[in-house]
Amino acid sequence: MPAPAASPVRPPVKRPPAAERVYTHIKEAVLDRRYEGGTLLTEGDLADAVGVSRTPVREALLRLEVEGLIKLYPKKGALVLAVSAQEIADVVETRLLVEEFAVRRAVPASAKLIARLEELLEEQRQMSEAGDLAAVSVKDRCFHAEIVRHAGNEILSRLYDQLRDRQLRMGVAVMEAHPGRIAANIAEHGELLDAIRAGDADGAAHVVRRHVSRVKVLVRGEDR
Repeated sequence: MPAPAASPVRPPVKRPPAAERVYTHIKEAVLDRRYEGGTLLTEGDLADAVGVSRTPVREALLRLEVEGLIKLYPKKGALVLAVSAQEIADVVETRLLVEEFAVRRAVPASAKLIARLEELLEEQRQMSEAGDLAAVSVKDRCFHAEIVRHAGNEILSRLYDQLRDRQLRMGVAVMEAHPGRIAANIAEHGELLDAIRAGDADGAAHVVRRHVSRVKVLVRGEDR
């Protein structure tokens, strides 16, 4: 009898470089607000948390400073920057410009887009029930990004993707400060999906404007 074939040898899974691991650790913690604005991070604490030396920590911190998430202070550490009122206004203004245009371009919608939005909406409901605010924020952002992507403008889609980190951070901040808005956001996504299904471009754009404009009010704590 022929000898049984040897099982293929799988190459070992390579770990990301140390600086990349530190970068991911810090960025995720900032975006889901485990490291809140005003928190001072030290190289030593970060090195211990990730299990690396201080050299890759410095490299990761420099990268995050360029992205505007932290401010480095020599011999002290890195300060996590709070979301400013100007940043909120800028993000909301940019989102409105992109998303209102995109939703009009995406209507009439393909069956593929509608199916994907239904899937994302259901996933958002599930994450909400599980109490996972970071995951809810990710699904929220994906819902809007899917509409932008289906507008068919690659440059616009890339511009929108550049807002990703700021959107996620603001989304978690809103849900922590206003837990009741989670259900309201999901309901508004349902309204937007209904308008898209109906081929109502004007109605969809109106829902987008109301929905996105509310972010600025909520993050500033001005909701009545």
